[in-house]
Amino acid sequence: MNNTITLNNGVEMPALGFGVFQTPPAETAEAVATALATGYRLIDTAAAYGNERGVGDAIRASGLARDDVFIETKVWISDYGYDETLHAFEKSARKLGVDAIDLFILHQALPGEFERTIRAYRALERLLADGQVRAIGVSNFMPAHLASLLEQTEVVPAVNQVEVHPYFTQPLVQAVDAEHSIVTQAWSPIGGITSYRGDSSTSTFADPAILAIAEKYGKSAAQVMLRWHLQEGRSAIPKSVKPERIRENFDVFDFELTGDELRQLDALDRGVRGGPEPEAITLESFGRDIPED
Repeated sequence: MNNTITLNNGVEMPALGFGVFQTPPAETAEAVATALATGYRLIDTAAAYGNERGVGDAIRASGLARDDVFIETKVWISDYGYDETLHAFEKSARKLGVDAIDLFILHQALPGEFERTIRAYRALERLLADGQVRAIGVSNFMPAHLASLLEQTEVVPAVNQVEVHPYFTQPLVQAVDAEHSIVTQAWSPIGGITSYRGDSSTSTFADPAILAIAEKYGKSAAQVMLRWHLQEGRSAIPKSVKPERIRENFDVFDFELTGDELRQLDALDRGVRGGPEPEAITLESFGRDIPED
């Protein structure tokens, strides 16, 4: 199976990436170093995570050529607006220690102030035209947000990064993404968010159907879920700070799920969102200053 995805502007992106959401800045460089040594070539971070500098440090220390690592980061809502988002790029690029960013995306839709979202996206279009980013996209955009964005802007997003795992598959979002050749990129792709509640009955890692498939292939539940994403054409960005988990999550290219098994995983959808409700994102509740350095 091809382990890259061609975006709608022709840019090739690794399908399986490494995420650093909630990874403490002090642990980020080591985790990313392990990921790069394992074979990951897509690293996903965000201005709001506060760990872009650690990502950049690890990439430079890896000895890999800059062109061999695909860097994705996100603009936080506090920096939406045309000039504000151009400056957000400068902040992220400086922390990452790079001149260009491979994929630059808006972190949320900010529904109550969507005109600010539009101005921010137009700044992404400018950065793309100027060659400072190779592709642009969005995150946590629902179909109505995408429709409004597409009406008011020129460049179709290359990626929409949303919560997707077997217990929350967002079929409508995925269908709308596919209609516009937008890659659906899964955050919390192995359902880690489902285990935060402390009840094993709500955790994908304890699901009997997933565990039965895992046993068949001699794989873990996480590996089965990541394979499901890749075979259904999604990008996935699992996160971990444990070296053994980082390596395990990358070891998914030596087996293939059957069509029936893919459908079994699809059928586990419970329709319960684990992350914040996209319509509830406001500057009042979620705004935070993104430091210059």
